[in-house]
Amino acid sequence: MATTGKRRVGPNGFQENPCGRSSIGLTATLFGLALLAGWMFSGGVSLGSAQEGKPIAQPQWSAEQLEFFEAKIRPVLVEKCYQCHSEDAKQLGGGLRVDTRAGLLEGGDSGAAIEPGKPRDSLLLLALKYEDEDYAMPPKSAGGKLPDNVIADFEKWIRQGAADPREGAAWVPDSGAGEEAKQWWAFQPLKVSPAPAVQQAAWPTSDLDRFVLAKLEAAGMQPNPDAEPTTLFRRLSFDLVGLPPDPQAARQFANDWIAAGTPSLRRELLAREVDRLLATPQFGERWGRYWLDVARYSESTGKDFNTLYPLAWRYRDYVIDAFNADLPYDQFVRQQVAGDLLEADSAAEKSQHLVATGFLAIGPKSLNEQMPRQFVVDMADEQIDAVTQSVLGLTVSCARCHDHKFDPISQKDYTALLGIFLSTETRYGTAGAVGGRNAGELLLLPDAEAVSHLKPQSREEIERKKQRLEDLREEQREAFAERQRSRREGNTTRTGASKRWRWGFGTSRPIAAA
Repeated sequence: MATTGKRRVGPNGFQENPCGRSSIGLTATLFGLALLAGWMFSGGVSLGSAQEGKPIAQPQWSAEQLEFFEAKIRPVLVEKCYQCHSEDAKQLGGGLRVDTRAGLLEGGDSGAAIEPGKPRDSLLLLALKYEDEDYAMPPKSAGGKLPDNVIADFEKWIRQGAADPREGAAWVPDSGAGEEAKQWWAFQPLKVSPAPAVQQAAWPTSDLDRFVLAKLEAAGMQPNPDAEPTTLFRRLSFDLVGLPPDPQAARQFANDWIAAGTPSLRRELLAREVDRLLATPQFGERWGRYWLDVARYSESTGKDFNTLYPLAWRYRDYVIDAFNADLPYDQFVRQQVAGDLLEADSAAEKSQHLVATGFLAIGPKSLNEQMPRQFVVDMADEQIDAVTQSVLGLTVSCARCHDHKFDPISQKDYTALLGIFLSTETRYGTAGAVGGRNAGELLLLPDAEAVSHLKPQSREEIERKKQRLEDLREEQREAFAERQRSRREGNTTRTGASKRWRWGFGTSRPIAAA
């Protein structure tokens, strides 16, 4: 599917194939994980680094102007302001730094602190004069309002162009704990850890065993003896497919284990049994559920108006099939966040890629939200939360409201991601209704049959259901008219037609297809 302009994501699709039959499909689209991760960690998003302000051109000041600054302005800033508004401040007050000229010109959370030549437009002077309690500085805890002659010096300084030879950017401190946060173990590159030496060198059969045994020996403990073959067989079955083994198969495994005799032959027997279980459909059903939990899989929207995602199950089946096919993790993730952008050798493969991006379209949605802009922003926020938690292991959506306190994630990072998600049109396939103002549409699949487990419907079946829908709508119109007549006549008794309409349309109960 070509993607021009605004992209589209969604868990549903409708495709009419050339042979005259129609089937339901799923489609979605977003950016590539490589683009996301590479952009975030290579400069597109700043993870906890100092934000360099735009270079501020230094005008030519006279010697008298510079001498006035050094004698009258800088000492006051150092004594009264640097504690809270400088590079060395423990917590930068209001995002404002006054120990550089750029910091004063670019300002903090409230905007530029000074406007050279315009004292009345300078927030710094407003704060010094105590004209607004919200901006009054220095605070009373730091000595309160400055003497009038000092304030007059600041006003003169600003009027004459705010001469200031200090260099440096309008530095914004690292989000949260800054450099300390970047030393957290989760942000460190992977490294190879050699297996430790152990005393019982004959017990381990792998490097993993050596790590386990080293901890046991350090605690003065001994490893348990090997499990009995039937116990081992049950553990394998529960671990890999989530089901107890067939009793006859368990007995056969125990007999083969005894007959194998040597450790090497038993390892071969164990490997064959593992391969057999991995090849069963139940393996994907068991282990795919863990990812579905991470992906907040559900077949309805939840929240204020709960309605079904009619074909969310396609994404569920994609996950199960991916586990059963041993799809590499990097491909698994790319398909879910960028399926529409990936190359495909066939329409069937393209359809499967699009189904994978249903990951972005499921999830809770406030369909009753009356402000469309608020709805799409909240939906993008939920998508950011799902992607970053599942793929990056970070709750980046917290930065919607504030810089992270302990992770190097800022509101700027969040807003940069939000721009990507807001450029995406999510189509999730819900019907519009009272309480469901923000309905989602369906999208096309190039080959819906390749991903559908439902029997394709013939044209005759589709036309019959369309006619049934029109009949129900006609009943609805009749019911409305009948109720209006009853009200005019003062009759509140419901007739059969109005009762049928109320059952089918006046509640949230679904109408079964004829």
